[in-house]
Amino acid sequence: MKRLTAAVLALLLMLSLCGCGTADAPAKTDGQTVSVSWDELVFDRTMPLRYAQQFTVEYAGESYKRITINNDRVYLLVAEGAAVPEGVPAGVTVLHQPLDQIYLVAAAAMDYFDKLDAVGCITLSGKKQSDWYIQRAKDAMDSGALVYAGKYSEPDYELILSQGCDLAVENTMIYHSPAVLEQLERLGIPVLVETSSYETQPMGRMEWIKLYAALLDKEDEAEALFNEKMDSVADVLEQQPTGKTVAFFYITSSGAVNVRKSTDYVAKCVAIAGGDYVSFDESAEDNAQSTVNIQMESFYHGAVDADVLIYNSIIDGELHTLDELVALDPLMADFKAVKSGNVWCLTKNFYQESLELSDLILDVNHALNDAPDTAFHFLTRMK
Repeated sequence: MKRLTAAVLALLLMLSLCGCGTADAPAKTDGQTVSVSWDELVFDRTMPLRYAQQFTVEYAGESYKRITINNDRVYLLVAEGAAVPEGVPAGVTVLHQPLDQIYLVAAAAMDYFDKLDAVGCITLSGKKQSDWYIQRAKDAMDSGALVYAGKYSEPDYELILSQGCDLAVENTMIYHSPAVLEQLERLGIPVLVETSSYETQPMGRMEWIKLYAALLDKEDEAEALFNEKMDSVADVLEQQPTGKTVAFFYITSSGAVNVRKSTDYVAKCVAIAGGDYVSFDESAEDNAQSTVNIQMESFYHGAVDADVLIYNSIIDGELHTLDELVALDPLMADFKAVKSGNVWCLTKNFYQESLELSDLILDVNHALNDAPDTAFHFLTRMK
């Protein structure tokens, strides 16, 4: 973690003295102060959600939204020009619209901002330009509109403060660096922890676009985008299982095989697509991790007869040929899918395109139904 410099401390003191970043400044209308009490707010409308279970959005009039994430982090979103209510409970984080100086560490959320045409609201990045696969994010960094402000465990506090950051969007890795979380909040920077990875259904992850839409007053746009994605897989959702098996994996540098548990969202995408996911849960420790490393012998025993193999490119990059796969371990030559040529590689951009899980479902469905002439979004066939 980067230490706070004297300049940062001086800036923090200045903010404190001038009242910047405080949550109790009343709004004024026609020169008259308009005050409102927390107890007077009536949250009588709730955002309709079809799948997401990790957040809720409630509305009180046109100026206030109460957002709850993972049942424990609560935010009050105050519209621009509206008064911050008196008596806001200590456990409620106040956010002021417009939110247009965001420090985005949760890379999976960038796709939602992109689809909502709101990448311009993000001015600080937890990833470097070379690590982005979303073109608008790369372009923003190229132009200087988006700058690198350090990864989750080593933020550049001085830069973040100097940019007037109004919200830090973190992923759950921040819980491994609690001192960073505490320091950001101590500096007056609200922190929103993205927990879409805790959703039990892939469509629940996709529906997180509605949370970011609530922050940006773009609920109607998000609803339309989500419905469009759901419409694209409507036919697949009505199909019967194919009875074909699918294994999803990659081979580590030590020769072990990394696979995902059957409870993971990728495994559930396979099931929705009509596949029977090859599970190795019996080899997994009882923990919150979504993956497990197993020996090649165990993988061979469980997946040698799988109808479809999907290679995960997230660690070592994409494979393009079956020869490259077999070079990682000669035993792969014995696999049914290798012999039949039904081996696919997941493209690296997959993990940053959160709203496109529907496209993975379609891709797997096409692979299961042997549709080689179909345009694939995330899967490329190994030759």
